[in-house]
Amino acid sequence: MSEKEHMSNTEFRLAMNFMEQIPFNRFIGLTPHQLGFDEAVFKINMRPELVGNWLQGILHGGVIASALDVAGGTIALMGAYARMGDVPPEEKPKRLAKLGTIDMRVDYLRPGKGKEFFAHASILRIGNKVAVTRMEFKNEEGELIAVGTGTYLCG
Repeated sequence: MSEKEHMSNTEFRLAMNFMEQIPFNRFIGLTPHQLGFDEAVFKINMRPELVGNWLQGILHGGVIASALDVAGGTIALMGAYARMGDVPPEEKPKRLAKLGTIDMRVDYLRPGKGKEFFAHASILRIGNKVAVTRMEFKNEEGELIAVGTGTYLCG
């Protein structure tokens, strides 16, 4: 599927259901900002409950890592879905249920200062069983706060 092709309503709901079923995602306030087969972007608003460094009011590193993991997992899910082609519709959710994080690396580049944050993810490579994704975490000013690479079981 090319990057120019848009997600159908069914595919959008699939990605949303994946994200919404995890209570922690709701707790930290992670919401989809842009979803497609070429990129997934999630937004999170700064709240006092998410502070990791209370002296400076900086976003907790665990929240950053979680947002990157959700973005990476979502784009891996969408990539796996796109590769299924002629698989019967009732079989697709069963196969996607196996999705999980194998490994993830996060490099923190700047303190998490801001009011709004965005976790971007794209696929570096996807095969029959494993997807590798690249993630970036930015604030509302576009400052790059963290980057990550994730490996996901997707088949």
